[in-house]
Amino acid sequence: MDRPTPVLLTDEQMRTFITEGFLILQTDFPESFHLALTDRLNHVYEHEGNPGNNLLPRIRELQKVFDHPVVTGALTSVLGPNYMLHAHRHGHYNASPVAGGWHKDSYWGYKRMRNHHPWWAMIMYFPQDTPVELGPTGIMPGTQNYESRIFEADNPEGEAVASGKAGTFALIHYDIWHRSTPNLLGRRRYMLKFEFMRTEAPHAPSWHCREAEWKRPASFSTPMVEHEAMWEETWNWLSGRLGSLARTLASGGVEAVHATAAKLEDPYEPNALNAAYELAGMGPEGVEALMRGLLHDHVKVSRTAAYGLAVAGAEAVAPLERALGSGRDETVVHAAFALGELRHLAAQAVPSLIKLLDHPSEPVRQTVTETLAMIGAPADQIVPALIRCLQDEDVQVRFMAGLALARVGAAGEAAVPQLAQALDDDNRYVRAHAAEALHYIGTDPAKDALIRFLLNSRWCPTTTPQSTFYP
Repeated sequence: MDRPTPVLLTDEQMRTFITEGFLILQTDFPESFHLALTDRLNHVYEHEGNPGNNLLPRIRELQKVFDHPVVTGALTSVLGPNYMLHAHRHGHYNASPVAGGWHKDSYWGYKRMRNHHPWWAMIMYFPQDTPVELGPTGIMPGTQNYESRIFEADNPEGEAVASGKAGTFALIHYDIWHRSTPNLLGRRRYMLKFEFMRTEAPHAPSWHCREAEWKRPASFSTPMVEHEAMWEETWNWLSGRLGSLARTLASGGVEAVHATAAKLEDPYEPNALNAAYELAGMGPEGVEALMRGLLHDHVKVSRTAAYGLAVAGAEAVAPLERALGSGRDETVVHAAFALGELRHLAAQAVPSLIKLLDHPSEPVRQTVTETLAMIGAPADQIVPALIRCLQDEDVQVRFMAGLALARVGAAGEAAVPQLAQALDDDNRYVRAHAAEALHYIGTDPAKDALIRFLLNSRWCPTTTPQSTFYP
């Protein structure tokens, strides 16, 4: 049966997502659906515990949630039509009268440089009525692009909560600061968290776009510093316009560039990020200033400069490639990250990036693995390199190689034998991403390997310690 047509987000909803980093949306399942779903969750949690990554097959009703047109439309709008469901998922159970700690979710550790562009997103689904007193997820609007927690209070002004009727869900930028809020009612509260990833860069708007140019949403509650250049650049990126900031701002002369560059060292991260995006629009002078920032002794300054270089267009490619030879691992990671965001504009750097797959630093090899797939071409160089990554001693390099080959798609056909071997990897996520890569490659040999794996590892959702064989 075909899925219903996705209900795509509107321009106003996309503007809100870009500025605030989240949307609170609602499905329209009948009350009986959610009563049955929560009864099933109660039974599984009471008798078996949290099913962890087997949440979806164990609670089969959940698949209807992720086929719902409001859910598929929201994900398509933000991540494109070929988004991927991550193998990690978790059913959060909150019975605590004390709020959880503010945090960003891990990418399997916190070493990976986080994207400003929405490459990853999460759905947090609430299967029961969730008033504020029941402890919904708290979200700090506009904090998706801040590495640091810039608000000091545990209960900051402006916190948003994913409160609503059964079927409410939060679509959030993966990197936003969030927490669980206090459950003051003492009743069961579930939040079902699923992660999703983009498998291809945007070439055109994937939402219900009616206005091509950026403008602010009519209203937004982001209490932080405004980021007009960043927001407009993200809108343009999602519309398929790569490097839209390049040469859009007059440099104002050497003194003005130096004054803006000095703000890269501002300890208040939002101000530093604004400076990076401003420099990205100032042409060669701005790129030169950002490169000085990339080579700065302070890692935070280097990282901030990398975000500016990542949106500065083709002029940033050559100096970034030279920076790959830096003796400092963090600088190499930041330069490789920026080259990945520049995608096909950075194709000339592919040979230099491939050489780094022999680098002793695991974060360097992890970053380069992802960067190669984001650049994407020439495939005859990138695919053999990613095949090597599937055999790396570091499990995260192997994990990223599977995701990278999923992004390469059919051009990655030469990797099918190695992906088939990766289906036997000791790590569950390497196996999962290898299976996804075979799916996205989609050739007959890839499908044959995938089907064999799925048949041999099929999981029975009704087999439990209490029901091993019958009925």
